[in-house]
Amino acid sequence: MAAENNVPLSGNVLLYNRPEPLDAERHAKLGMRRSETPFSFAASQHFIPLHVGEFGPAGANYPIIFAGEAFAPLAVMGLQDGENLYIDAHGAYRPGCYIPAFIRRYPFVGARDEAMQRMVICIDRESDLWTESNPDVMLFENGQPTDFTKSCIEFCSQFDQVRLRTESFTQMLKDLDLFETKQTTFTPRDANGVAGQPVLIAEYYAISEAKLNALPQDKLVELRDNGALSQIYAHLNSLFGWDRLIAESMARNNAAQAIAGHA
Repeated sequence: MAAENNVPLSGNVLLYNRPEPLDAERHAKLGMRRSETPFSFAASQHFIPLHVGEFGPAGANYPIIFAGEAFAPLAVMGLQDGENLYIDAHGAYRPGCYIPAFIRRYPFVGARDEAMQRMVICIDRESDLWTESNPDVMLFENGQPTDFTKSCIEFCSQFDQVRLRTESFTQMLKDLDLFETKQTTFTPRDANGVAGQPVLIAEYYAISEAKLNALPQDKLVELRDNGALSQIYAHLNSLFGWDRLIAESMARNNAAQAIAGHA
């Protein structure tokens, strides 16, 4: 996979600090080191983009919300900036939890070349996974992509295809006017169990069950047959995960305060 070094690329991508077009000459000696804790790049990110095909497995671990003007689906991994309850400071992912494709494709990414109207495969050159000193797997051999690189390029290609399906999914939800604004709150209690004032945790878009149930029967059948209904319910069921996330965040904060108090 070769690309011009001065290809003008558009857009910024979360987590990628220095995207650089993959190039057989420039990256001839570059390879990747294997790591038992490779996810440190996302350890301070409290939300991660999802595609619609991930709603089922992701919903078992994370609340799935929609955000912004595009109603982009996100997996919530923490309650505040810098907090990720699923990746520790060393870059280890919590065992048994689903890892979103957005994280799994790193440090590769597809970028838009507007002049040529095509996607260009890039790498985040600032990733600490790269090395030119005894890498475990090379990007290129004899000027050609290795099997590893080919698989990563294919993964990025598939990722972009499902991204388009996700955009179609959210557009369909908008056209059906199924979104509503929701809030997640937490009511703290003192040592005697007396409830305090509710604290706003998050405000986001979610699918309205009332609006969904009010759809005509033929539209519900259509959503069932095209697979959208199962994804909708995966999203709705995932929202029960807020209580778990709040409890884990509080436990982490209490533990940190206890350590600071004994310091």
